[in-house]
Amino acid sequence: MKIIRNIKDITGKYKNPCVTIGNFDGVHLGHQRLFEVVQQNARRVGGTSIVITFDPHPLQVLKPGGIKLISTIEQKIELIELSGMDVLIVVPFDLKFAGTTAESFVDEILLRRIGVKDLFVGYDYAFGKGRAGNIDFLRKQGEEKGFSVTVIDAYYENDTIVSSTKIRELVAEGRMMDTSRLLGRYYQIRGKVQRGKQRGSKEIGYPTANLHISEEDLVPRTGVYVCQVIYDDVCYGGVINIGYNPTFGEKTLVAETHIFDFDHNIYGKPIKVNLLKFLRGEVKFTSIRELSEQIAKDVLSAREVLDVAVKDEQRFVW
Repeated sequence: MKIIRNIKDITGKYKNPCVTIGNFDGVHLGHQRLFEVVQQNARRVGGTSIVITFDPHPLQVLKPGGIKLISTIEQKIELIELSGMDVLIVVPFDLKFAGTTAESFVDEILLRRIGVKDLFVGYDYAFGKGRAGNIDFLRKQGEEKGFSVTVIDAYYENDTIVSSTKIRELVAEGRMMDTSRLLGRYYQIRGKVQRGKQRGSKEIGYPTANLHISEEDLVPRTGVYVCQVIYDDVCYGGVINIGYNPTFGEKTLVAETHIFDFDHNIYGKPIKVNLLKFLRGEVKFTSIRELSEQIAKDVLSAREVLDVAVKDEQRFVW
């Protein structure tokens, strides 16, 4: 997949461009279905499948703190590439660009730079200054300027509408199994392993890999989860605690992962953590021994969940 990160780098028109525009936060099943339709049409007309998205997310600029994202831009790029699209255009979004009218976007980017022939958008998408670029606007523009507009209906999974908003709600509630059904994969957090207070190995008997996690980001419900840890392209099972360590009276949000069957020094190294299932909420234990005994139970429960997950061909390690 070719990635373009600046409008000025779009130097030529593509062969029969089949284009979709959106924020695509999380690249969930609904987004994936839209990409499939674009690709099918591109193959039919011998054209190029193109995705246009924005970085940062427009709401991060227009309403700071108003949205907590499911995926980083790096994750989004990876997932769009996995979907099989030909070209990804990442438009830098700032307050100046926010003033671009919908008609200017159509004329300058879709037509002059890309040469769009077929445009595909989600049922609720709108763009441009004041969100004037809605479905009715696009259809009129297409009729006047010679490109088709196809609107993709909402996608449902088990009678639940698949949307980024719904997924954010599920993540915040710790409903990871429901989240994975809408994403088509496990919800993932990433980061570099940091040095903690090393209680896990020295006091509790369960060493942990600690990740920085910010309350400004999309944070799952505090508690213990079954997880998969991907390090150096190898997947390991584990349990992760996301919370405040009430047993030790801490007040800082942490994500501490005990990785099964693992003995590597990974301080400063990047890992990916897939959250599979919520096991329990945080508890303030009366002693380290009581905490250690509970973790032993958590590990047993997690191994049972992971045994089933390995057999579930509908999920993938990403």
